[in-house]
Amino acid sequence: MRSGPPEPASRLSALRCPRCGATFAPPARFCTKDGFPLVPGGAPSPTTPRAFGLHRTGEVRLPPARRGDPASGLSGRVMDGRYQMEMRVGEGGMAYVYRAKDRDTGRTVAVKVLMSRLTGDPEAMARLRREAKVAMRLDHPNVCGILAWGEAAGMPYLVMPFLDGETLSRRETRHGPMPPPLAVPFLKQLCRGLHHAHGAGVLHRDLKPENVMLVTEDSGAEHAVVMDFGLAKESVAGPEVMKLTATGIVLGTPEFMSPEQIRGKPLDARSDIFALGVLGFELLTGRLPFEGNTAQDTMLAHLTGQPLRLRQVNPTMPEALDRVIAQSIAHRPEDRFQTMQDFEEALENSDP
Repeated sequence: MRSGPPEPASRLSALRCPRCGATFAPPARFCTKDGFPLVPGGAPSPTTPRAFGLHRTGEVRLPPARRGDPASGLSGRVMDGRYQMEMRVGEGGMAYVYRAKDRDTGRTVAVKVLMSRLTGDPEAMARLRREAKVAMRLDHPNVCGILAWGEAAGMPYLVMPFLDGETLSRRETRHGPMPPPLAVPFLKQLCRGLHHAHGAGVLHRDLKPENVMLVTEDSGAEHAVVMDFGLAKESVAGPEVMKLTATGIVLGTPEFMSPEQIRGKPLDARSDIFALGVLGFELLTGRLPFEGNTAQDTMLAHLTGQPLRLRQVNPTMPEALDRVIAQSIAHRPEDRFQTMQDFEEALENSDP
């Protein structure tokens, strides 16, 4: 759990996420990490798995299908006369994800189906359409785009390439921090994918390890892919006011949000640069540069606190890499790298 240990369950007013165990104070209704509805405080179930993104594969237990939700029981069926749904492979706060076979092309794809409880919600529908709109404009090996989208039997869905690998959050959980020679190439690849998105006028706004896949190539090598543009916004848009929407989906994840995103200021590429810097810090150290016991504490630390340095956590880190990560998470946008290309070049020159 990224925001530190849960608050004591004895606080009767506390609400808990049944998926990740994070606690929140009323009037919060949904978890800021994975979008799940909150329940009254108490100890999390030891059998409840942590959410590790929507394209996870491997030995990860999924929660049982939600009773009465047609979108959760599509395995073995054909979606829209074209997609043979093989098995459910993931679940997020808004949608189920299935591995499927495209009967027209023979290609294995991932089909993301909106939860039935959200199909009548204008905000949820708008977010799904927004994800389809922006991701269909992207075509880069380090970005997971959208192949198609539609609606069948009242269920809106997106079709994406099926990524063979595991999320970065899953890798971190299994193996802990990565040494620089392994981590820095992944960070440079993410810079390239996000630079492509920024060039297409798209900001991600919710970059975190759960939204990065490490995809296995035929050679056995891996490359990083940015996923889930559900919160993406065209960079020409006006100020993004932070709010809890009617569906409970927070526009961003507190541990990775830039100060200007927390404040609801207009965003540009430098906000994604901040998020990637925080992601890189965690990938290299297993810790966050800004820490707090609650989502609110974490956001306050982003606004007022001084971040840790890589070498404070691990003195063996290269000094040049320490400087690069520190610049990427500078408090003022003008003090950060100004483009993802600048960030990538600095990583290249850090010589881990």
